[in-house]
Amino acid sequence: MNYVFMTDASCDLTQKQVDEIGVRVLPMEFQIDDKCYLHYPDCRMMKLDEFYKIIREGAYPKTSQINFESFKNYFEQYLKAGKDVLYTGIPTGLSGTFNTCMIAVSELKEKYPDRKIIAIDSTCDSAGLGLLVYLAGKKYAAGADIEEVAAFIEETKSNIGHWFVVNDLEQLKRGGRISAVTATFGKALQIKPLISCDETGKLVNVGKIRGKSNITSTLVKYIKRDGENLKKSTVFIAHADNLEGAKELKKAIRAMCRDVQICDIGPVIGSHVGCGMLALVFQGKRNPQV
Repeated sequence: MNYVFMTDASCDLTQKQVDEIGVRVLPMEFQIDDKCYLHYPDCRMMKLDEFYKIIREGAYPKTSQINFESFKNYFEQYLKAGKDVLYTGIPTGLSGTFNTCMIAVSELKEKYPDRKIIAIDSTCDSAGLGLLVYLAGKKYAAGADIEEVAAFIEETKSNIGHWFVVNDLEQLKRGGRISAVTATFGKALQIKPLISCDETGKLVNVGKIRGKSNITSTLVKYIKRDGENLKKSTVFIAHADNLEGAKELKKAIRAMCRDVQICDIGPVIGSHVGCGMLALVFQGKRNPQV
């Protein structure tokens, strides 16, 4: 292969999935108590059970963008070796990371005019990005050229449905995303925010689910409404230390889909949503409306 396909650790792919498609994953930084860690798919610096245990004990992790020098160094090692680079990662609707990436790409294109460097704003979040990368990676692993994989990403990215249910209202409160009053009443009434993703990758609060027992049925409703060609498709369920919920959801949708894979929400997203989040992403209409 004369090019490398790259993404970043916000994609929440497992190491097994990464190995299957051969994508390179740029690590992303998170901080706990002023100590910095890099998140990789194999969780080499901090295992996910430890990360979520720390959150449950009251920590409020923070995350950082991939900086200019890191992008430059990650890309340049392959350009120097005579390979082209295709990258898609965390979207502009969620982070300024992609804008930093484009500054590095501009400089590297001047330095390596004979090499192709293609960077695409994924407009997909967390496991939604993971599903996009996984589907594109299947083509990459099968030998498709850089233009074919890039075209597939552009054609597919707006057709990834995203549905997230957030459980940890305390973490949302700490991050300033909801008020203390909302968090208190939400916990008392067992209300869970229902979140989707707009056309830029920005997360939008679209509704509320009352009670844990209604989470699976709500998510099933939206995959039935917006999913397309599910019998021929791969669907991702992602969870933030909520394997029980992920397995229950998989059982509910397994018969309607060709392939359902469970993956973990890592520290990049988990730092902001806390424990218990459940995500369902699939190919179909991106329709962030209840």
